[in-house]
Order: sequence, then C-alpha cells, then structure tokens
Amino acid sequence: MNIEIDLEKRRKELGLTLEEVGNFVGVSKSTVKKWETGFIDNMKRDKIALLAKVLKISPLVILGITDDNGVDLEQYGIRPIKRKKFPMLGEIACGKPIYCNEAYETYIEAAEDIQADFCLIAKGDSMINARIFDGDIIFIKEQPIVQNGEIAAVVIEDEATLKKIYIKTDKIILRHENPVYDDIIYEKEDMNMVKILGKAVAFQSLVR
Repeated sequence: MNIEIDLEKRRKELGLTLEEVGNFVGVSKSTVKKWETGFIDNMKRDKIALLAKVLKISPLVILGITDDNGVDLEQYGIRPIKRKKFPMLGEIACGKPIYCNEAYETYIEAAEDIQADFCLIAKGDSMINARIFDGDIIFIKEQPIVQNGEIAAVVIEDEATLKKIYIKTDKIILRHENPVYDDIIYEKEDMNMVKILGKAVAFQSLVR
C-alpha cells in the first residue's frame, strides 16, 4: 500500500511521538516509522481507522483515494460518518461540583448516531478509571432517572458534577472512578438536593 501523505510531518504538526501514535493504534513505534516511509504491506482496516483518528485526517487520505473515483470503500470497512451538532451546556466537574451554565452558546459536532441531547466538558480527575479525563467532551441523554451504577450528570444546588450514581431507599451515593476520592452521600431530606440531568452515553477524548 503506497501512502501518499507525509505521515511524519502530520505527526510532528500534532506534537506526537512515534511511541504515542503506536500506543494509540496498538503497534510498535518501529511499525509507525515504517508507515511514515510511505510503504507497508497488508495494513489492516482497524489500524487505518485508528491511525486516521490519532492524526486527525480522513482514512481516505491514508489510502490515497477519494470517494468519487469509483473505489468501493466498504472493502476497507470505511463508511461515511453522518454528523450533527450537540449543544454544549458548559463544564461539569469530575471532582467537586461546579456551576453549570444552562445557556447554550456553543455547539459540538459529532457522530449522528450518538443518542444524546447535549454535551459537557469534563473537569478534574475523579472519573479517570472510567477513561474520562480533564477536557473530554461528555455526551448526555437527558433523563431524570438512571440505573444504579450508571454515570450521570447531576446538579446539586445549581452546581453540576459527573459521577457514578447509586440510589437507595434512604440515601443517594455519588461515586468517583478514582480511589483517592471518597463517595459523596446524601441522606434522607438531603436527597432532594440532588437532581439528575441525564445519563452519560458517550465521550470524546482528547488525543493523548
């Protein structure tokens, strides 16, 4: 397969190392270096998709083809991604609750098949074991009830936080996905302070 894009230049434009790209795609840095020379045999479709994602380019660019030249892209597992805009509500804490601005001023474009009503930007490190990191975009399906153990956007006295939630008869437990943080527990009448905005259904990570 001849690669007609300067992958090395693109990688360096993004400030990524060979090792970082290799870790993201699931190959050795020597394999990435081979790709950057412009030629490699039997490049698998899943690797093409991951390489395109980490380099923020179209898989078609890596393949050196366009969708108007008669090539059947289905053989590479490539299908057009339909996209739509999701309103950005603001920031949501992965730690202590922070103020949640409900004025929609920004929209994020993402895959159309994400079943969400709005999105938020995660702040903090309390959900890292759920692979949710500071700066990630969290897509929320608006609903007042979630199942125990699901991750939800929760408002507590006009402040929002993202937590794994457990609802008991006499208490609500907001659990972090980071062992350095203790559970947040609301009991009895304090349970009324907790309002569920919705369920986290998807997230969009920064390239790391």
